[in-house]
Amino acid sequence: MRDVLCVPLDEENELVLATDCSGGIGLKQDDVVNVPYDVVAYYGARVAWMELMSIGATPKAFVLQNFVNDHAWHALVAGVQQTMEELQLSLPITGSSESNMPLMQSAVGFVAVGTVRKTEKRINVTPNDACWAVIGEPLVGEAVIQKKDRIIPLSLFRTLLQLDSVYEIIPVGSKGIWHEWKLLHGERPLRCSLPLYASAGPATCVLISYDRAQQHFLQSLAGPLFYPIVKCNLLSF
Repeated sequence: MRDVLCVPLDEENELVLATDCSGGIGLKQDDVVNVPYDVVAYYGARVAWMELMSIGATPKAFVLQNFVNDHAWHALVAGVQQTMEELQLSLPITGSSESNMPLMQSAVGFVAVGTVRKTEKRINVTPNDACWAVIGEPLVGEAVIQKKDRIIPLSLFRTLLQLDSVYEIIPVGSKGIWHEWKLLHGERPLRCSLPLYASAGPATCVLISYDRAQQHFLQSLAGPLFYPIVKCNLLSF
């Protein structure tokens, strides 16, 4: 139900892998969206880190797969390093570059590596009486660049991770809010002022479950990026 792979290490701990990829975004002539490679890596790496950290895992390293060319490597690393700075991380980066076969479009793969204690994994830990909200807006492609102020910043994501009143954080991906909601709640309908089926591209928004008593605090923390969700009964929808 979550975009991570958890592999047992011992009786208490698991290795966690979270991944994302980017294609047709970069500086090649046939790319669909034209942006520098540090920007490509920033948004790709942020998805992998958010998926990893949202389940309570401790980041350990990062793997970068560069299918652009050798010359793009340093810019891609710079983008990954920017995400680490915003998340207050300092970790090793490894990876590989395709230097034999030229590709017509840019392509990059991202893998965040971490560990989690089984008893501290934040999956399916939301109480039945919890409230839900979306923080940030679903954006993809050029809109990610043009509407940066509508994206949940990594600094806010990191703050949410540290709050006891936030039970779970689910990054929203390319299949949209409804897809993530359906994985959690089945076909139970919801009301939200955001488009439910729009792609959230590089995790531009997240679903959160939280303690109802802390709603005003969370709204003040997220400001205009806070969008409440109303759970509806099938008969009343």
